[in-house]
Amino acid sequence: MTKSKAYEKRLEELITPVLSEFSFELCDTEFVKEGNDYFLRAFIEKEGGITLDDCVEVSRRMNDILDRENFVDVPYTFEVSSPGLTRPFKKDRDFERNIGKDVDLSTYEPIDGAKEFTGVLDSFNENTITLFYPDTNEKQTFQRKAVSSIHQSIDF
Repeated sequence: MTKSKAYEKRLEELITPVLSEFSFELCDTEFVKEGNDYFLRAFIEKEGGITLDDCVEVSRRMNDILDRENFVDVPYTFEVSSPGLTRPFKKDRDFERNIGKDVDLSTYEPIDGAKEFTGVLDSFNENTITLFYPDTNEKQTFQRKAVSSIHQSIDF
């Protein structure tokens, strides 16, 4: 396991109990270097959306825990934020939450000449993702390993 993955896993272990107190959900963690600076990030969600105050409260609670645990061996900045409207689905609960909703799906390689697909998330399992296209009343199944990204479709 890389150091980054170990840091992300440890953050997940430490932040999950804090989030459960607020009925928040952990969407993702990351430890990245941007320029000369390192960032340890937690992306959180709740029904109705995360607010800035939610992020501040979780950050305040976590700062003491992170100081005490001291598991990152380089100076870093800790950030808590919402994953955003178009965050990619990474966990099964992301898929579960979006069954019946419009999604945008991208593939690594063209399928029938296209790499971008928009449809209703019909179903998924560990190997496949199925979209339903209401206009044609058809379904299309994709191998998960062929999908480069999938996220909720947002119309502005």
